[in-house]
Amino acid sequence: MSSLGKGLIVVGIAIAILGLLLLMGDKLPFKIGRLPGDIVWKRGNATFYFPIVTLLLLNLAIWIAMRLFNRS
Repeated sequence: MSSLGKGLIVVGIAIAILGLLLLMGDKLPFKIGRLPGDIVWKRGNATFYFPIVTLLLLNLAIWIAMRLFNRS
């Protein structure tokens, strides 16, 4: 049961941090999903958007979180 408690605490802290980022989103110097390196292609009425750098950073964050969870 102690591992479940630790997991819930970590998830709670992650949700709180995400909430703070969303509240302060306009004041951040970067926009999630609009980072340098994200591909935006516009032609006429069609727009293709591929957030490659955002996906890489999200993948890194998930990998770090999984490594932390596997240690406990």
